[in-house]
Amino acid sequence: MMLTSEPAAPAVPPAHPEPAPGAGAAGPAGKEALSREERRRRRRATAKYRTAHATRERVRVEAFNAAFGELRRLLPTLPPDKKLSKIEILRLAICYISYLNHVLDKLSKIEILRLAICYISYLNHVLDV
Repeated sequence: MMLTSEPAAPAVPPAHPEPAPGAGAAGPAGKEALSREERRRRRRATAKYRTAHATRERVRVEAFNAAFGELRRLLPTLPPDKKLSKIEILRLAICYISYLNHVLDKLSKIEILRLAICYISYLNHVLDV
């Protein structure tokens, strides 16, 4: 029988002990630590956050609607004041741009320059008014 002279290994506690089942990790002042998702949920539940979010969303929707209004004014329809949905505006814009590309493909370079000059003078007139 052989005896070893190695000392018994000291009991070292683990670096991150497992919490007992049913016990939460205690945070400052004895409060339970919240997950990132729970902190986010609580922050979003405040009246201040909801008000700020609603304001941001309202500004975003107003800008979106203004952009659709500008696009709508550039599209030819009969009657000119015909009410169109947003999807109708997008589809009409796609068709109109496609048509304009087709027209430009058929024109000579001189005709394109004449149209460009005409369009620039039109823009100057509209912007000066």
